Amino acid sequence: MPSLTEIVRSHTDLEDADVAWLHLLMADWQIVADLSFADLVLWLPDRDGQGFWAAGQMRPTTGPTAYVDDVLGTFVPVGRRPLLDAAWAEGRLVREGDPEWRDEVPVRIESIPVRREGRVIALVDRNTNLLGVRTPSHLELAYLRTASDLTRMISEGYFPSPAQRSDDADTPRVGDGFVRVDAEGAVEYASPNAQSAFRKLGLNGDLTGRSLADVTRRLVPPKRRLDEETLSAVLGGRSFRDAEIVSDTVALIVRSLPLRPDGAHIGAAILVRDVSELRRRDRELVTKDATIREIHHRVKNNLQTVAALLRLQARRIDSPDAKEALEEAVRRVGSIAIVHETLSQAVEEIVEFDEIADRVSHALGEVGGVGAAHVQVRRTGSFGGLNSEVATPLAMVLTELLQNAVEHGYPDPGHDGVGEIAVDVAHAGDTLLVSVTDAGKGLPEGFDLARSTNLGLSIVKTLVEGELGGQITLENRPDGRGTRAALRIPL
Repeated sequence: MPSLTEIVRSHTDLEDADVAWLHLLMADWQIVADLSFADLVLWLPDRDGQGFWAAGQMRPTTGPTAYVDDVLGTFVPVGRRPLLDAAWAEGRLVREGDPEWRDEVPVRIESIPVRREGRVIALVDRNTNLLGVRTPSHLELAYLRTASDLTRMISEGYFPSPAQRSDDADTPRVGDGFVRVDAEGAVEYASPNAQSAFRKLGLNGDLTGRSLADVTRRLVPPKRRLDEETLSAVLGGRSFRDAEIVSDTVALIVRSLPLRPDGAHIGAAILVRDVSELRRRDRELVTKDATIREIHHRVKNNLQTVAALLRLQARRIDSPDAKEALEEAVRRVGSIAIVHETLSQAVEEIVEFDEIADRVSHALGEVGGVGAAHVQVRRTGSFGGLNSEVATPLAMVLTELLQNAVEHGYPDPGHDGVGEIAVDVAHAGDTLLVSVTDAGKGLPEGFDLARSTNLGLSIVKTLVEGELGGQITLENRPDGRGTRAALRIPL
């Protein structure tokens, strides 16, 4: 289905400011639809004056729909819908005429001009399903009265308001809780849901007849109370704003819609939503996140302690083979510690692996190995964000491949110049492609990774194929200058 912007560009001459006004209206017209118990359809005038295009549609959540099918993108020529023609020509709200029958359902239609800066720029049809009409309750009467005020404000250019409002997903809807206050901020009507929300704050009795702002001042401790300006503006119904009321155990979001038909302030509709359970879950998530980060931090510290003990042990051993084995263990533990250090600083269990890869490469010359100081590692491409379940084994794999390239590709610390190891990274759909290439001695003749007894390569093969579910190939470069290890890892 076409969007509002697409219909405007294709069929109308509306200005950008007019379109922005319509977007504001559509951001809040679910409220109007719910208060009206009616479907709303936005009609835009054709640039050639031939009729109107349906550029928006909203169904109510409080009552049955009057439209079984979507009408968005349809065209109505002049003469087919007299109410639309009259509302556009006369610039007034038109509700005359008998109900229209759709799929054996009687529908009452009202056409409301959308005015901006004195000009009618569009029309809104309000379509009410009359099937099963009965005597309305006090709640329904309060809804309909408020809907009538808002539609008059639309026709006179006082609604929507460009004033501050929240785009928070927690913003209340009509069914969450509805309060209507008069021009002085006293409650004229409060829905059962709104009454329940304020009773959770500690209210005794009903809200009706009381000042909503004064009630809130008494119920909320001073240390948690809104500032006086916000309290009066929102709960007094003077400003198009929302706010959060929080006590020790209860959290309410309130939103104020001042009612100003004819430009005079007559009161406000205030929507209320109890978000106590949502806030409790938010606090639990924050606590869990902090706990997980602390665990990663402690694991990192413990791994660094293990690495330090291994270094200390290596200094006390005379056997070169044993010393080298301990140094390799230090490197492996260090690569895991780097991942946990990064996770301890991350909000989610996702790490930017480029930083880890660069730190592993930099650590190559620090933690040792013959010839390590004479080798530079160059990375091209980006790993991106990786899940911790992938990042930890991949860090060990990269460490082993780099160390293997140093030890076997550039074994002589006195070789001419500085050796280079290239780490190339690419993404092919959901597959991570990594290659580690050196320009050293190359693999010995008859080398077979599957039969290799090298501990580091055995670790790499096990991690890649077992934990990462990927593939690895290790072969001499086609030009005969060094070795290339290639990884294919599904993400």
